[in-house]
Amino acid sequence: MSHPLLMPRRRPWPLILVLVGLAVLAVGWCGLWFYASGVAQKTLAGWFEREAKAGRIYSCGSQSINGFPFRIELHCDPATMEWRSGQPTVLLKTAGLLVAAQIYQPSLLISEFTGPLTMAEPGGPPQFIADWKLLQSSVRGGPVLPERASIAIDEPLFDRVAGSARETLFKAAHAEVHGRIVEGSAADNPIIDLVLRLASATAPSINPLAGLPFDADITFRLRGLKDFSPKPWPDRFREIQAAGGRIDVSHARVQQGESIAIATGSLGLTASGRLDGQLLVTVAGLERLLPALGLERLTAPGGGVDRVAGALDRLAPGLGNIARNNASSIAAGIGLLGEQTQLEGRRAVVLPLRFTDGNMFLGAVPVGQVSPLF
Repeated sequence: MSHPLLMPRRRPWPLILVLVGLAVLAVGWCGLWFYASGVAQKTLAGWFEREAKAGRIYSCGSQSINGFPFRIELHCDPATMEWRSGQPTVLLKTAGLLVAAQIYQPSLLISEFTGPLTMAEPGGPPQFIADWKLLQSSVRGGPVLPERASIAIDEPLFDRVAGSARETLFKAAHAEVHGRIVEGSAADNPIIDLVLRLASATAPSINPLAGLPFDADITFRLRGLKDFSPKPWPDRFREIQAAGGRIDVSHARVQQGESIAIATGSLGLTASGRLDGQLLVTVAGLERLLPALGLERLTAPGGGVDRVAGALDRLAPGLGNIARNNASSIAAGIGLLGEQTQLEGRRAVVLPLRFTDGNMFLGAVPVGQVSPLF
């Protein structure tokens, strides 16, 4: 039997090596976090500098950086943007801004905005107010060569303010926009894919039809940009027009109540900045859409009903008189002018949606105008 005093003592080296290893790992991780934090801050500063070249100047009331050990977080409360590219200068202010990046992806910036956001001339009262339940954006890539960007908003609300009165211009249950460069680069002839999704959206100021809730899922491709350097969007659209660029709609689906429409086609821009081109639209429930467009104005002297009636007379003599004398038959008459088909198991009609120097026509019926893009 061995005496306890004669037993060999355990060496502490393994434990010391573990502790040293943990200390080295902790120091290394701290160094990595500070390095990634520097990269994230440099990336963010680059984006602010890029925006400043386009006349959009960002500033923070107070600023702090935290998020250790796994994230880098920049808090800006409140956040303001002075938009100097237009006349007059506009000041946008939101209650707060959080910009975050993961330590292993410091060039992927995810932002969260705290509402409300006000828009006003410097020193003046708010002219527009926007609010939301949640607003997040993400940008991948550096400010010199961005790759993709996204914005997602829950329950957005955008109002125009006039004294004590407020007019709702847009609201929705959800809205999101995604953009990515699919060909070229930000510095050399970029071709950009854009996706717009809306749920239970209304925009009564655009068109009476848009005043009723609708869902939308639209994918289109933008061609004709020379680069994606900082500049106002009107200048970009001038650039697209000068280059003969196009807006190619590969998929568009809009649903409003029982009415559904899908569309594909291509649009260009005239020298005055107005849309020009055609979309091929398949509509189920056309008879529900035309009253919302203001069917009664089509029956006024010189209104769109005369064009519809003329087209119907060419299809079948005498059929146009029915449309002239009975406004409710216009939808059926327009349906006869298009190709009959099926859409999601329902009877539908295929019609051209034409844009002629900004004027919109569904088949033979004028349905509105689109404001010039520059």
